[in-house]
Amino acid sequence: MNGSSRKHQREMDAVRARPADHVPRLVTNHEIRLLVHGETGIGRLNNRLALLITRAVGTMWAAYLFVVIALVSLPQAWAAFVAGDTLIGIQWLSQSFLQLVLLPIIIVGQNIISAGQEARAETDHETLTALQAINVQQLEVLERQQALIEELRARVG
Repeated sequence: MNGSSRKHQREMDAVRARPADHVPRLVTNHEIRLLVHGETGIGRLNNRLALLITRAVGTMWAAYLFVVIALVSLPQAWAAFVAGDTLIGIQWLSQSFLQLVLLPIIIVGQNIISAGQEARAETDHETLTALQAINVQQLEVLERQQALIEELRARVG
């Protein structure tokens, strides 16, 4: 079990032991990035570089640029294909076009999905925080009721 798993297990044990004391927390992308590459200078540099490249390549403008780059080699691939070298045509389609063009489009799609998931996570966090506050209020009411019941029993008994 790694350090992150042990920390999570300790937090879950604390929640189970004293659920009324638990306060939901929002886990941010920044926290996750620190877990992936660490908090060292190199880790922060790796995070920044990876995000910069992903953001640059993960745009539709990058996809359009890659289409143009792939089309530059299309005449040579077509000539080889027509001359009987079908492998060149298949390689161009696979390597130059599909891989080069689909990469940024897939990243764009993943970014859209990720943004939706993050928005839902934030909304769920708000809801859980509200529900937790309601539960704490309910527990306080129940404790006061219990105290009143005990007081009444003491008067009657």
